[in-house]
Amino acid sequence: MKRTSSKTLLITREGYQQLKAEHDELWFKKRPEITRIVSWAASLGDRSENADYTYNKRLLRQIDSRLRFLRKRLDELTIVDYSPQQAGRVFFGAWVELEDDAGNSLKFRIVGPDEIYGRKDYISIDAPMARALLKKQVDDVATVSTPNGPKDWYIVAIDYPQPTQPS
Repeated sequence: MKRTSSKTLLITREGYQQLKAEHDELWFKKRPEITRIVSWAASLGDRSENADYTYNKRLLRQIDSRLRFLRKRLDELTIVDYSPQQAGRVFFGAWVELEDDAGNSLKFRIVGPDEIYGRKDYISIDAPMARALLKKQVDDVATVSTPNGPKDWYIVAIDYPQPTQPS
């Protein structure tokens, strides 16, 4: 999955730890396991008709590609931790609860673009909704541009995950 470099290079500490854990899982567990299978399959002889060799060699290339991406990405990301000055306003890392005129409600966390995959309750800081909410307070109105025209959302609650103390 290619991502462009025009995306914001911010990430929450939890998001960074998840990417790092994915890297470590691939590098220390998955890659050595697949490398052993490829070596074993190669030792059997004719590689052109060896499905184990062909499949695992392709898998190894995919793992290596993902590892290259993760290493580069982890180096360029900036971890943003909660700061007490953020309290009461919407900034990166905030959980925001919204409501519209029809009574529909939304709740999500504003995070970096690398963190939104597989999560329905996270939105990217680059999303128009997140941009419209930045620096707003509870009871403020955020007007978001949509394909059907502007839509108003009222900020009901803002919360930040409290940092965990290192053990």
